[in-house]
Parts: sequence; structure tokens; C-alpha cells
Amino acid sequence: MTSSSTTLRQGLADQLAGRGQLADPAWRSAVEAVPRELFLGDVVFRSDGARWEPVRRDQLGGEEWLRMVYSDTTWVTQVDGISAADAPGPLPGKPTSSSTLPSLVLRMAELAGIREGDKVLEIGTGTGYSTAILCHRLGDKAVYSVEYDGALAATAAQHLRDAGCSPNLVVGDGLRGHPGGAEYDAVIATCAVRTIPASWLWQLRDGGSIVTTVSGWMLASGLIRLVLDEEGTARGRFTGDTVSYMLARPHERPPRATFYPHPGTTRRTRVSPDLLDGWTAHFVAQLAAPSAELVHTGNGVALIDVATGSQAWTEPDGHGWTVHQDGPLPLWDHVEDALAVWREAGSPDQTAFGMTVTEWDQTVWLGDPDGPHWRLPT
Repeated sequence: MTSSSTTLRQGLADQLAGRGQLADPAWRSAVEAVPRELFLGDVVFRSDGARWEPVRRDQLGGEEWLRMVYSDTTWVTQVDGISAADAPGPLPGKPTSSSTLPSLVLRMAELAGIREGDKVLEIGTGTGYSTAILCHRLGDKAVYSVEYDGALAATAAQHLRDAGCSPNLVVGDGLRGHPGGAEYDAVIATCAVRTIPASWLWQLRDGGSIVTTVSGWMLASGLIRLVLDEEGTARGRFTGDTVSYMLARPHERPPRATFYPHPGTTRRTRVSPDLLDGWTAHFVAQLAAPSAELVHTGNGVALIDVATGSQAWTEPDGHGWTVHQDGPLPLWDHVEDALAVWREAGSPDQTAFGMTVTEWDQTVWLGDPDGPHWRLPT
């Protein structure tokens, strides 16, 4: 039996509703109305484990392509600045744009608490699909979307026109927001940030919300909703969702030199590096060493601080683990100290963490704002 786009959109809406989403009928209507295939073009990337392979509509056939489009999956559309349509074949590298899985698009919008009459600033237009969902819910004039990449912005604008949407589209640095549309009731970021830009606070109304993922150079991530009070301070708790977005391009990691393990000072570790495979432990490690990258070596992990050149690397010693640390920052000490605090609290998940943001200072805390806390980089 042939499945039409309309039938598949209804099936996707049923799937999301079955997970407890789309409680507001207006969001279900948006999912059923917006044709996702318009925003993916005719080619996307799919990972084969080592490279990104272009998958073409004409290779699959129309029906199989539509079924792929309406799976609740993120489809990568650009790798290292090369669009799927322009790829000569499989590519190495990292994704630089994608069409986020619909359940997460709706999760972000629902988490923001958007209501009829609200005005929204979206950071990261991407393919334009999430922008179209917002347009269907709020109307074109109430949606502002900023895209950093000019080529992506032009493609998204065409996708949106094809879908009958005409939101306020801006090409520029989303970390600066868009003062021309302020004040906003909500800011929704479809990219991750190391810190909350002050411009988002300035352009948000009192009581407005910011929904974003906080990430860093270890690529740990936490989804959070912050609410701005009348004093200009935003507060909120992490949701615990195990989701991640690509870092905003201005927040991306700088180039790192080739890692050469220096012996430095050596001691037995207090925790196994395997602990960092856990979602929350990984996040805690990033809080403790925010300018370090985490690299998995052949038999352990390495922390490499791109700001100071400090490094820490672990290796098994037959009875446990040994860590070597070199440079001005004792990276593994910082990570172990933070993990000790977290474990003493019972190793809770991310919902035990929250965040307080002002123009001058940003902290992530455990338990409550007066509990253990870590400052984010400025």
C-alpha cells in the first residue's frame, strides 16, 4: 500500500502523541500540516560508521524516501560546510547542519511554554523545518529566525517559501540575537552554547524563557529551560533529556595540536575513566575542566586543555588506572574533585542540576543555587 505524505505526517503525529507529546492540539496540527520533505531536498547524509554517505531520493524511490523523511530521525544535511546535494561521494568530517528529529523540535517548543500571541526568536534556522512548525503555531509575523551560514539561510528561505511560510529571517550571528524584533516571549536555540549570550537576556521580556542545550569542548550536553525575572536574572533546571545539538559556530572548539602524551606527574586515579562514559558524569567533567577536550585513546582517555596546553591521560596499570598530568592545570584533579562532589550527592541525573545566569556571571549548581557550583567560561 502506497503511503502519502499526508498519511505519514499523521502517523508521525500519532507516534509523538503516543510518547506524551502534542498535548496541545495546535502542535499536533503543525506536525500534520508541515511537509518535512520540502526541507530535506533530494539528498541527505547517512553515517556508515566512518564517513558520511549521501543518500539520494532517486536511488531509494519516492515512497521509501518519504518513509525515511518521516522517521523520527535527525538527518544530516551538511558536513564541514559541504551540502549533501554537492557531495561527490562519502565524506569524512563532522556534521555542520541537520534537520533535527521532529520529536526534539516539538520537545523544545513545548518546553518553552509557547502560547498563542507569543513572539519567538529561533537561533539556527537550519533547513527551516522547525521554523515552519513555529510559523504554523504562531503565525509568520511572530517568528524570527537567525542563521549564521548564508548558504544555509538562502536554502531555508526557499524551503519556507515552498511551504507557504514567510517568517522574519535574519542572516547573522545568533549569539547576538536580533534586537530588531525584541522583546521576545521565548528564545529557542537549535544549536548548543558554552554560555548563555547576554544579548538573549536583553532581548527577552520579563518572565520569558530560554530553551537551549548547554555544551562545551568535551561535547557533553544538558537541555535546560531558563526563565528571566524582573531583576534580569535567568534561572532554571536541566531537564535530564539525553539530547545534544551541534555547538554554535562561534563557540566551536579551536584547532587542537596533535596529542603527544607527556609523562608529567603520575599517580593512581581515584575513579575509573570509564565513569566518563555516563551522560551526567561526562557533563560534570566538562563543568570541572571547561576549556579541555576529551579524547578516547586506545586504552584510556586524555584531557587536552586548548587554552593552556595542559594535559592529563590515563592508562591501565594492572590493578586499576594511572593518570599522568602535565602543564599549569591539573585537569584530572579538577575532574575527580567534581565527580567526588557529585557521587557524594548520590550520583543524581541531570535533573538535580540547575543554572543561574546574569549578564556578568553564569553558574551551574547541584541541588540548589546555594549548593556546589561551577562557573561557566565567559
